[in-house]
Amino acid sequence: MQAFRFIIACGATLVVVTGCKVGPNYTKPDYPLPANFVEATTQPASQPASTQPVTQPSGDLAHWWQTFSDPTLDELTRRAVLSNLDLRVATARIREARATRGVVAAGWYPDVNVSRGYTHTRTSLNTNQTRNVSSFPGFKRETDLWQAGFDASWEIDVFGGVSRAVEAAQADIEGSIEARRDALVTLMAEIGRSYVELRGAQRQLVITEKNLKSQRDTLALTEQRFRAGLTSELDVARQRAQVETTASDMPTLQTTIRQSIHQLSVLIGKEPGALVEELAPQGPLPQAPGSLPVGLPSELLRRRPDVRQAKRALAAATARIGVATADLFPKFSLTGQFGQQSAAFHRLFDSNSNFWSIGPAISWPVFEGGRIRANIRVQNARQEQALAIYEQTVLRSLQDVEDALVAYDREQARRVSLAGAVDANRRSVDLSNQLYQRGLIDFLSVLDAERALFLSEDALARSDTTVSTNLVALYKALGGGWDESSDGARAKN
Repeated sequence: MQAFRFIIACGATLVVVTGCKVGPNYTKPDYPLPANFVEATTQPASQPASTQPVTQPSGDLAHWWQTFSDPTLDELTRRAVLSNLDLRVATARIREARATRGVVAAGWYPDVNVSRGYTHTRTSLNTNQTRNVSSFPGFKRETDLWQAGFDASWEIDVFGGVSRAVEAAQADIEGSIEARRDALVTLMAEIGRSYVELRGAQRQLVITEKNLKSQRDTLALTEQRFRAGLTSELDVARQRAQVETTASDMPTLQTTIRQSIHQLSVLIGKEPGALVEELAPQGPLPQAPGSLPVGLPSELLRRRPDVRQAKRALAAATARIGVATADLFPKFSLTGQFGQQSAAFHRLFDSNSNFWSIGPAISWPVFEGGRIRANIRVQNARQEQALAIYEQTVLRSLQDVEDALVAYDREQARRVSLAGAVDANRRSVDLSNQLYQRGLIDFLSVLDAERALFLSEDALARSDTTVSTNLVALYKALGGGWDESSDGARAKN
């Protein structure tokens, strides 16, 4: 035990007197950012303005789906957070990273092994050594040896190789936390997009069924007029073709509905058909809020988990340069043994049975064929890659927001025009039916008016769906869908 205390005292002295960390220290990357998002402040003057203004102050992006005021969507997101398998994998990776840091941090402490043993030995009498002594008084051909003790070794982290490795492992933990947050952002966006597509397809199906009923009524009326000799068979054939064309859209919409339900079921960790009964009835399409808080580009770097993860990867790569650099310097270690040895068990713990040894050691690589310096160059190159990846991630995040902003704004402008087209086409259908019944226009004009109304109503329904999905994409681009309480851990910037 005295030897072990001596090892600890010597090691602590070495660390205090000579301890340092070689390699570069991590510095937070300073990437230039624009003052505002371009698409949040400009709109094409030649196109209709959107009805939903974009505001600069950022709002509660952590729970953006609540802005749709849809209880079903709120419930789906809650269940997804609890049961999604991608989140479960990401959470397990955080635990793995934390355990890995524990493995690395063990290099700070000495290795101590306790041993107990017993050996019974029978000596050969046919060797030169035993042949000469076998006749001596007291010679024993068979002997016992009882032994108990421990040995310890401690490599002192003088140049900070272990400290840098722990630093890198800590950055990996923080990166895995950001990866889980990124998975959460993606999950919330996928839930929102699939749900909007489901409700949008259901709305299109209702419009199709309504138009199909109207067209079938018109077909019945046309057949009556044909039997009365008031119209030609050509008008009947054209109307029947219109009916069949409209009916052909229904299977596609029904497929979209079922596939969206399957997707939502899997996202909450259930079998594909788990939500069919719950979501098959038609529900309202989630509508965009009255205003859209975007915030500033500087806030984007704090919100986007992929940017934060890239920053932690850069910190880990920087620390690993120090790990590689530490191999250039000598390694200091202390080793020691303490125990008892005795030929008789009852004397094993006598003071005369004690033995111990202690000694410092130093090793310094003299020739490694350039391996160490090559490894340092490898780590430097990896740091350069990590920095480039970080900068590229920042640029991609800015592009995602700008693309989502312009898509959201211009689709709203398109929707305004489509709404006007629907109103005009409805008026056109009413007028064409009146004129046809008076015999002032041919039936083809009625068909054209009905076809135009159906197409404009369908386009408006699709546009409403696109507006909401574009809004979901914008929330995802802004990094919405997580907060500090969502994972219980705070990552460094």
